[in-house]
Amino acid sequence: MELFPRITKGNPVLVLSRLQLCDLNLDHVGEEQKRQIQQLYLTYNSFSLFPTSICLLSNLEHLDLSNNYLTAMPEDITRLANLKTLVAKNNHFDETSFPKHFGTMHIESLNLSGNRFREIPRQFLKLSRLLSLSLGGNRLKSIPAEIENLNRLEMLYLGGNMISSIPPELANLRCLRYLVLCDNCVQSIPPQLSRLHSLLSLSLHNNLLTFLPREILSLVHLQELSLRGNPLVVRFIKDMTYDPPSLLELAGRTIKSRNLPYLPSDLPANLCHYLDMASKCPNPKCAGVYFDSCVRHIKFVDFCGKFRLPLMHYLCSPECSSPCSSNPQSDTESEEENSVPADRLQRVLLG
Repeated sequence: MELFPRITKGNPVLVLSRLQLCDLNLDHVGEEQKRQIQQLYLTYNSFSLFPTSICLLSNLEHLDLSNNYLTAMPEDITRLANLKTLVAKNNHFDETSFPKHFGTMHIESLNLSGNRFREIPRQFLKLSRLLSLSLGGNRLKSIPAEIENLNRLEMLYLGGNMISSIPPELANLRCLRYLVLCDNCVQSIPPQLSRLHSLLSLSLHNNLLTFLPREILSLVHLQELSLRGNPLVVRFIKDMTYDPPSLLELAGRTIKSRNLPYLPSDLPANLCHYLDMASKCPNPKCAGVYFDSCVRHIKFVDFCGKFRLPLMHYLCSPECSSPCSSNPQSDTESEEENSVPADRLQRVLLG
């Protein structure tokens, strides 16, 4: 039976999907035909071992091995010098499955969703030309700080894992346009993500978020933001503990708020450093400052005229009302913000 369709320069694509293949023998394929193949699809077969004959396709640019039973990639895959896209969804790969020098390849798009990764392999973090990385539906519990090495990355898909935190180093991916972290266990967003000025889409639905940092307002180019299925759209933090300021802080607040002059020769170096660390209360009606003791406060804020975000603010005292709303609200109104009408909930990033 003739297994291989005719390959021409105008259509250098070979599709061998859903054929129940468990091996791939290319002995009867001519050398010229091998050189013409640029895309190879071997999806929905029965491969348990990577068919090393693929490595004879010197001009291969796109390889799709999805929905097989593969557990390892051989060292020979690094011979595919022109490979740009590797898709191997729904196999049995884990963090030990890839060869040591895999990170030297020129891959631009890597999709290994639906496998068994518990951590992102170091080799992936060395793919200097990577533009798109998809590891959704695995068993990842964390994102390594070395993710910042993928400085060309435009799309990062890590949905459907068990990730509980986001490293601030993620903010160093200045080219990132699409970030998908839905269906994880993320509890907070690092304010550093406000540096992702190229970000167009941020998917955070079905996590454990109760608030967002106010710095998120800096993402002015954001077109899609999904937060449905988080505690922040069904309940809001109401009871916040407040530790009274220490005598040191009270003295520091008095010095800074009254602009009392002091020189390094007047105070010990540690006290001068302490005074320099004062944070100004964000309420424009308040001239106060704080150091270690502050009040965490959640308020709804309009974002780009599209959404109402519950943002975290730090105030100098419980008596200091939040400046977030253009219409000042009473304490009673603030306490009632956790019972949001259904029509307003539709504006709180449910999609």
